[in-house]
Amino acid sequence: MQTILGSGGAIGIELAKALIQFTDEIKLVSRNPKKIKDTDLLFSADLTKTDEVKAAIAGSQVCYLTVGFEYEAKVWKEKWTKLIQDVVEACAKNQTKLVFFDNVYAIGEKHIEHITENSPISPTSDKGRVRAWVDEYIIEAVEKGKIDAIIARAPDFFGPIKEKSLLMNLIYDNLSNNKTAQWLCNADVIHTTGYVPDLALGTAILGNSSKAFNQIWNLPVEQEKITGKDWINIFASKMKQPGDVQILTKADIKEYGKQDLFIAETYEMLYQYDRDYFFDSTKFTKAFGFKPTTNEKAVELTIDELNKE
Repeated sequence: MQTILGSGGAIGIELAKALIQFTDEIKLVSRNPKKIKDTDLLFSADLTKTDEVKAAIAGSQVCYLTVGFEYEAKVWKEKWTKLIQDVVEACAKNQTKLVFFDNVYAIGEKHIEHITENSPISPTSDKGRVRAWVDEYIIEAVEKGKIDAIIARAPDFFGPIKEKSLLMNLIYDNLSNNKTAQWLCNADVIHTTGYVPDLALGTAILGNSSKAFNQIWNLPVEQEKITGKDWINIFASKMKQPGDVQILTKADIKEYGKQDLFIAETYEMLYQYDRDYFFDSTKFTKAFGFKPTTNEKAVELTIDELNKE
């Protein structure tokens, strides 16, 4: 049995598809789980409750944690701290291996120009400090021999499920409505963005590779050094729209944030957009002989999938 905690989000849905090639015993856990394959086992749970976390993980060989809480530092501090403690305890009790789908928020502003598995945990934001605490809690549990675990990191991501994808919101949604594409801070600096199906498949590969455990892994992404303007040009070309860009400055975000909590919470993460942000997945691609989808092909596949809806 392989279990996905947070199976209803963009990553959880694609991960369920990817796991089919490794097992036909998949448990999907969320408040309202939905089957991807007829044989999927559905388990409804509120993952803020300890007993429900324990029940969800029971009987699992591998547990994938792909939960996405509300984008608010206060909520993250409250919910992530408790959840990771509950998950680690349940995994230890059931001898379940843990695969944590992580972001790169724990990597601070001085270290994002070239992010590798050896980049120091050095948070410079409130949400980053929460993720750093979670990472360090997992690492400590591994070092003490309590569990076998993987921290599988991903950069910003995009795909047909647009929720929580800033790239899709700023570029695709605007171009779809014949509006000018937007970008944050500086469209001329490098900004790696991962393609969700590749990230999900990479997560499934790690979870089914015994040699991968008790390590940090950067999930597979195209290694082309691409800027915000490049992303806009790719989408614009595929959608036959102008490639103009409207830059949202830090001052703009601060002002808009007065009316919108999500935008306000984005402000502390703008260091990821005002300088180069390159995510190096060489360790993964070499270890598994994996060739990520090219950025142009990933955009094309994303648009084609959305056009079917």
